[in-house]
Amino acid sequence: MKKYVIACVVMLLSLGAAAQEQDSTAVGQKKSSRLVNQLRRVQNYLDSAAKRKVDPRFIEVPDRPWRVILRYKESAVNVDYENNLNFPEYNEYSEWKLSFKPPVAASVGVWVGYRGTGISYSYSLAKNSGRNFSISTTGAKYGFNFRLRRFSMDDVDFTGADYINGKKEAEVSLHGQLDAPVWIRSVYANGYYVLNGRHYSQAAAYNQSVIQRRSAGSLLLGATWYQSSMDLSDPKNAPFVIGSKSTGLIKIHQANIGVGYGFNWVPFRGFVVNAMAMPTLSVYNRVKVYKYDFNYMLDFGSEHPDDYGEWNPETRRWANGERYKPMDSEDKWLEDVECWETDQSTSYGRLQLNIDVRLGIAYNWRRYFAGMQLQMNRFSYKQDATKVTIIDAWGRVSLGVRL
Repeated sequence: MKKYVIACVVMLLSLGAAAQEQDSTAVGQKKSSRLVNQLRRVQNYLDSAAKRKVDPRFIEVPDRPWRVILRYKESAVNVDYENNLNFPEYNEYSEWKLSFKPPVAASVGVWVGYRGTGISYSYSLAKNSGRNFSISTTGAKYGFNFRLRRFSMDDVDFTGADYINGKKEAEVSLHGQLDAPVWIRSVYANGYYVLNGRHYSQAAAYNQSVIQRRSAGSLLLGATWYQSSMDLSDPKNAPFVIGSKSTGLIKIHQANIGVGYGFNWVPFRGFVVNAMAMPTLSVYNRVKVYKYDFNYMLDFGSEHPDDYGEWNPETRRWANGERYKPMDSEDKWLEDVECWETDQSTSYGRLQLNIDVRLGIAYNWRRYFAGMQLQMNRFSYKQDATKVTIIDAWGRVSLGVRL
């Protein structure tokens, strides 16, 4: 009897466990089915929205929504840093400019997406080209791009001129390397709205999510957020920081709005050439400047003590009590030069005119497509005698398939 009772209990427990397992399996299947249905609803919405908002006579929405794209991209940057020194007591002043052209950043990558949205991964092929990150999405009437870049520069072209009584007396132009790199960090976010989105598509030339069938153009409304910093504050860059009225770090936050125009030219089926230009005006332009002091100064040939002794970082004085020591022509000052932040100031600059220019070419055949895109952005900011101009451009070729 005891064995019979034990057997019954074991059987009941087994049945209970099986029932629980069946219940949990059923719950899991329901959750999985619910998730699949939700994904299908999202997919159906994206498909219907993509076709509903365009005129099929001008824009074709492919039946195959998935795309896999292989990309090769090169990015180039040109930075000009201008400043001057004034000596009103002698009626003299000097103008000088540093021009940087860092190495071209080449990369290969793959993009996978559904309709106009996707993700990408790229691998840099160039050394010392900095770090880059970007993401983008496009629709029938909108587009959004985000780009983050950080790089350093020490290879530089230097030009300068001295003036006395307004007359140029001397001029110099040379190429070389700085004793310490200058760092540039930038964040770029851009969005645009297409007024004639039923007939014109930026995406047809830049990510091939749709196909332009007839030539068409449109006015574009755009907004850009640009955030950048230029850091020269390494102690070894003392001559340039001192020559910039002690400015060692500049940070800018700039918001721009603009109106542009884009045009898609379709000379034959499957082929499109796009050109777009959008001038933008900064409506918010905040510049933050960080000032630095050094234990050295530029030497203009005046008399100085012979023995300065050791530098004391606590009192920020040399052993002979002097605060500054003249820089020598043999660059021995690089061994013990030091700097420290002394002041910060924030100003809101005047309106700046920037420009966004793009060119795109694409060809579609069967399930495949190829493209080439070029884009150039120009940003500038100025405070007192300091002026910085950054030209950021990239080119890309791509080959993809629709799935």
